[in-house]
Amino acid sequence: MTTTRDASHPDQSAAEPADVIIVGAGITGLATAVMLLDAGRRVIVLEQDVPGALASGRNTGKASLLQGNRISTIRQHHPARLVRAYVDANRAGQQWLRRACERAGVAVREATAYSYAQSAEGLDAVDAEVRAGREVGLPVRRVDDVDDAVPFPLAGAAALDGQLALDPAELMRGLADLVVAGGGRIETGVRVLGVRAADPVRVRTSRGEFVGRDVVIATGAPILDRGLYWAKTGGHRSMLVSFAPPADMPDGLYLSVDSPSRSIRSADWGGRSRLIVGGGDHATGREPHTGRLLDELVAWTRAWWPHADDPEHWAAQDYRSFNEVPFVGRMPRGRGRVWFATGYAKWGLTNGASAAIRITHEILGARRPDWARVIGTRLTMPADLARGVGAGAATGVAAARGWIGAWRSPEAEFAPAPAEGQGVVRRRGARPVGVSRVAGETCEVSAVCTHLGGVLQWNEAEATWDCPLHASRFDHRGHRIEGPAVRDLERIDVSPLDEVLRAGAAAREEAAAAQPSE
Repeated sequence: MTTTRDASHPDQSAAEPADVIIVGAGITGLATAVMLLDAGRRVIVLEQDVPGALASGRNTGKASLLQGNRISTIRQHHPARLVRAYVDANRAGQQWLRRACERAGVAVREATAYSYAQSAEGLDAVDAEVRAGREVGLPVRRVDDVDDAVPFPLAGAAALDGQLALDPAELMRGLADLVVAGGGRIETGVRVLGVRAADPVRVRTSRGEFVGRDVVIATGAPILDRGLYWAKTGGHRSMLVSFAPPADMPDGLYLSVDSPSRSIRSADWGGRSRLIVGGGDHATGREPHTGRLLDELVAWTRAWWPHADDPEHWAAQDYRSFNEVPFVGRMPRGRGRVWFATGYAKWGLTNGASAAIRITHEILGARRPDWARVIGTRLTMPADLARGVGAGAATGVAAARGWIGAWRSPEAEFAPAPAEGQGVVRRRGARPVGVSRVAGETCEVSAVCTHLGGVLQWNEAEATWDCPLHASRFDHRGHRIEGPAVRDLERIDVSPLDEVLRAGAAAREEAAAAQPSE
């Protein structure tokens, strides 16, 4: 089934009204679309790339209520009532995912999830997770030996049976199919540039204006600055590597509670059995040696599975709320017509589905689940403010360090070109520029993030420019990938004719976006 349409085609009118316009075809956006379509609403989903192109389709595929040490971490800062609501929300999301997979024909496997300690020093964290899980009604058990004969170090674990494992890319395709089968539209190749919260709501995009009654911003980090949620969350990336299956593949879903973080599971993805290993967690744009993190992850895997071969690597990004609980609901200054969700802390499958449940109830005017009311009325705690202040200070340090480093860098025209796969920040006068060489192509772009002006850092593992302030990312040619930024970086290494052509194209896009819908 064809699930998407390229909105650049002239016969696809952006002026067709919708009840709800959803920005982003990840787990939150597609799940919200399916729920609203089931309720008889007209829905349009706008996606810059393809459904599930980023974190929703590129994670470990664990839909679990046992999430490393998340429950105990939240409990440290919040009352048990809020922790129970968080678990209930994830349970509702997990149950919805199971039903949606059945509808879409997506394979799901039940497995035991383990939050494990790699050494005796991590056992206190395991015990804390067991206590917190039992306090909120989860049948978590403490184990010293696991059912699998795992080769890697495991001193003890919290275990929860009956959790879900799936192929996240297959899930995204299945949800997209459900959207189209339900009469929804998924418009790909559309970048949203802004939203005017009027009656009706007007969504300004690279392909003109879309009009609807309500809009849902489901973009990981909200692309609208209302509410300043980019200052209330932190962007983090995790690396994943899949290997040809060794002889002793684990059945369980493993996540360490101590450092360095390791996530292990077996999977049947794309018709192939693979061993999936995750790790290399780092704050986006603040790790200067991402290639080293990737090498360490591969070396760790081969230390315990010497015959693990054929490595394929990728990475995913998510955002962690400084008060540890996701932000979901109406966006400030949206006249009650703009909804959003963010801050899943790398547990987007269950949190994204539960966010869709809450948003759908609110749009339909239905009574919210009890867990949604508890989470929606939580108080900001002193520790939340302290973490926010600390994160803000770290962001300020990153901003200053980036600009100081750029000012001290050599002039671009006198510096040698970087080696293959590398990127460096140079300057032209006082202007930071990023110079990279990828697949034999040398590109020079502005090294200043188009969101709030942070100086970008080269990510060698993924050949991207990443912002250390609020986690916006761009490819080596300057095209925006994700984050709160909505504009590309300026290309500097282009000819005058290229500049004229690009300026003309930009002017046409601006004119089209400003044209009112009929």
